[in-house]
Order: sequence, then structure tokens, then C-alpha cells
Amino acid sequence: MNHSIFPQGSFGYDLQFLRQHNIEPVILKDNSSGAQIMVIPAWQGRVLTSTANNADGFSYGWINYKLIDSGKKAGHINAFGGEERLWLGPEGGQFSFYFKKGTEQIFDNWFVPKEFDTESFEIVSQNSREISLKKQVQLINYSGNSFDIKIERNIKILTASETEDFASIQPGSSIKSVSYESENKVTNTGKNPWIKQNGLMSIWMLSMMVPSPDVVIFAPFKSGNDKDLGKVVNADYFGEIPENRLKVSNGFIFLKADGKFRSKIGLSPLRTKGIVASYDAKNSALTILFCRLPEHPAEYVNSKWEIQKDPYSGDVMNAYNDGPLEDGSQMGPFYEIESSSPAAQLEPGKSITHLQRIYHFEGNEKELDKITQKLLGTDIQTIKSVF
Repeated sequence: MNHSIFPQGSFGYDLQFLRQHNIEPVILKDNSSGAQIMVIPAWQGRVLTSTANNADGFSYGWINYKLIDSGKKAGHINAFGGEERLWLGPEGGQFSFYFKKGTEQIFDNWFVPKEFDTESFEIVSQNSREISLKKQVQLINYSGNSFDIKIERNIKILTASETEDFASIQPGSSIKSVSYESENKVTNTGKNPWIKQNGLMSIWMLSMMVPSPDVVIFAPFKSGNDKDLGKVVNADYFGEIPENRLKVSNGFIFLKADGKFRSKIGLSPLRTKGIVASYDAKNSALTILFCRLPEHPAEYVNSKWEIQKDPYSGDVMNAYNDGPLEDGSQMGPFYEIESSSPAAQLEPGKSITHLQRIYHFEGNEKELDKITQKLLGTDIQTIKSVF
């Protein structure tokens, strides 16, 4: 049992909880503010959580206290939580890394490779604001093809001025923020080139956050007709999503993030603007995920759980709302916002890099509204009233 001097939901509570379970995180800080992030090298260097306001501040990442408390290893996935972790795609299809060859692509047969689940990453270097980690792995995809891969991950907390540079505005004095950047690199360390016929991979970043009926995920999309750009949103990952949970309106996609209905959406390379966000009305907290898009058109791996007609018609940005499985069990609840790199078609020794930034802003809603209007082109009231 966790006897903490900090309330649950705070950064201090989470830090004390982990230490009571002999899990020692690396804390990165911006000394000019109360911003801190918690990195767990033992869990693939994931950012477990962050705060804008020191130990007493709101803790942004979803953490699976029950699983950690049990001390046991789960079967399909050890969903410890974490607001930014690295996986490699695709999840489904003939080139999946999550299903063994010949198995039906259903949840019973889905297993996260241990390299992204229970194994640690090695620390290369660290200081008060930045940490670099690496991992050498070998993976075999659903088609039986083997890949030798070096993964490198560099995480840096951003200063308030670096965050303001991104926003191009100076948030009001009531606004607290925590922001960080991760640069994630994959290198082909094998003897053979990675070619489309054998399956390619992508760097896949997933961010697990705390759901509630007051949280809405939203993303702008590039307008244009379906004939030229394809459909606005891919919403059939896990079956149809009801209209009271998914809306497309005035250049935005909105998804309810209450952790009560399993649903996933995606934005294609022709539709994404490289940004997806969420707003938590209860905590007056705005989260923005930004990823660097390639300069030239690129293909993305397809993660749908089926043998695919086109395995390179995947999405760049995704969002997921957790919910009960058919048997009533549930992994979370949590919600996720995600980004992916293009498919990595690499000669031996060559690399691909994917850069992602996460920004959290909290405080006065009128001041937050200025940020949403400037960066995303919508307002808080629209977000709050969509469902």
C-alpha cells in the first residue's frame, strides 16, 4: 500500500509510488520553472509522466498502479503506462511484429515483443535536462523476415522560452507548462537492405494519458475532396464508432476520451497537419502532440489487424480511447495520442529519425483559449461543447 504525503494524481505521489516499488526514474527538470519529466530506463526509456508544477503538480501520464503493485508479469502486454513510449510498427497485417506467423489476428494472439515491453534500454549519457538511451534488438515479422535494429532515443525537457518559441505567443502568468522533445532513431544493423516485399517498419510513439468524461481529443485536418486526399478520418480499426463519440466538424476531428469505449482513429499523410491535441476541462489542461513530417511524400505502415491489400497505406497520427474488451476485461482505462515515422526502407548502416514534441499547458481557460486558437485554429468552448 502506498502511504504518500502527496495526493494521488500528483507528480510527487507517482514518484513516491515508484520508489516504494524499487523503480528508480530519471528526473529531468527545467530549473527556471516547476516543469519536470520522469523517464524510466528499465521500461524502454519511456516518459512515464510529467508535471508543470513540481512535486505537488498535476501528473499527466496514465500509470497502471494495479499492475505495478502486483509485481507480476502480464501476458499480452505489461501496460505499465507512460505518456510517451517507443514501439515499432506495424501492429497488424502480414508484416506485423505483434502476431506470430500463421495466427489469426485477434486479441488472444496479440503479444507485444519483450523489447518494447519488459526489457530495459541502456543509458548512453544524461544531465539535468537530457538523457540518451539505446537498445540493439532482433525482430521477426509475421511473414518470417528477420530484422537487426539499433534503437536510439534522446529525450530533452524544453525551457519555458523554447515552449514560447513554439507557441509564438507568451502565455499569461497564470499558465504553467511542461514540454519535452524526443528524437528517436532506428538503424539497420543487419547485412541485408529492408525492402517493401519483406516488410518495413516505422518508429511509433504512443502517449497514454488519464481519461475522463471531461477529456476530448481533437485534431485539425487538411481540407479537400475525398477523391484527391482520401477519407478524412480512418475510424474502422476496432469497428464503427458511434456519432456521440466521434465528430468531424469545421476542419476538425473530435473523439471522446472517457476510457469507456474501445475506439481508434487515424489521419493519413494527405490529411494530417502533424498535430493532435486533447483538452481536459476538469483540470483546465491542454496537451499538444507535434511531430515533424517528412519534406517529401512518404508511405506509412498499415497497422490494421488483417492481412492487408495495401500494407503501406497507414496513418501518421492516431488517437485511441480505451474501453472494455468483449469479455468485459479492460487494460486501462486510458487514452492515447500517437505519431509515426514513414516506413523505413533502409540499406545496411542507414537510419531513419522521428522527432516528436509534447506540450502541456494548464491554468486560466481564457489564456488557454488563446493558445488553442493560435496553434490549432479552434477555441475551448467549441471543444467543450462538441459532445
